[in-house]
Amino acid sequence: MYKFTLALSLILTTVFTTAVHADETQDLTSIQQKWATANYELEDDAQIDAFTQLSEQSALFVKNYPGSAQTHIWNGIVLASFAGAKGGLGALGLAKEAKASLENALSIDGTALNGSAYASLATLYSKVPGWPIGFGDDDKAEKLFKQALAFNLEGIDTNYLYGEYLYDEGDYKQAKARLLVAQAAGIRDTRAKADEYRQQAISQLLAKVDKKTKKINT
Repeated sequence: MYKFTLALSLILTTVFTTAVHADETQDLTSIQQKWATANYELEDDAQIDAFTQLSEQSALFVKNYPGSAQTHIWNGIVLASFAGAKGGLGALGLAKEAKASLENALSIDGTALNGSAYASLATLYSKVPGWPIGFGDDDKAEKLFKQALAFNLEGIDTNYLYGEYLYDEGDYKQAKARLLVAQAAGIRDTRAKADEYRQQAISQLLAKVDKKTKKINT
């Protein structure tokens, strides 16, 4: 009887865990798809409205799965993108919330989603104004980008974001190297819309890098 009860318990636990993971994956996919639309296809008030709704969804995602690093990562990505869309000093509060969410992800599992928390946090440090206005810090950004690459050396997002940072820093040679790696990553079936827009951004930034390099060499 004990063995039967134990076996039944294990079966029920397995079924429940699988269902939870399935729900979490579905919620994650929904957020990723809505983020791609809001981030790349909408503008002005429509974009702000979309990010307002999406930030509520990502907050609920964290509430439903508080122990999952990927929920905190995507909450952070949504909030950071929302801050970028909003702009100005009014976006600083969102940026701080994004930072906290990404740091929570790192405290849970820094390897989650191929180290995406490191790359996203690095981008925040590189984009947000420094002291006394904000928490921006290029040295921290550089360190975090390198940590991100250790987990995902050939990924499209990490390499693009690092390439963009290097371009802004005036390191055009290294920027081009990272962007070419990002370009070679192609398009993922699970993130097709986002990757198609990302590839466009890569091509545009590569053109800027070549223009800067040509100007320096002439």
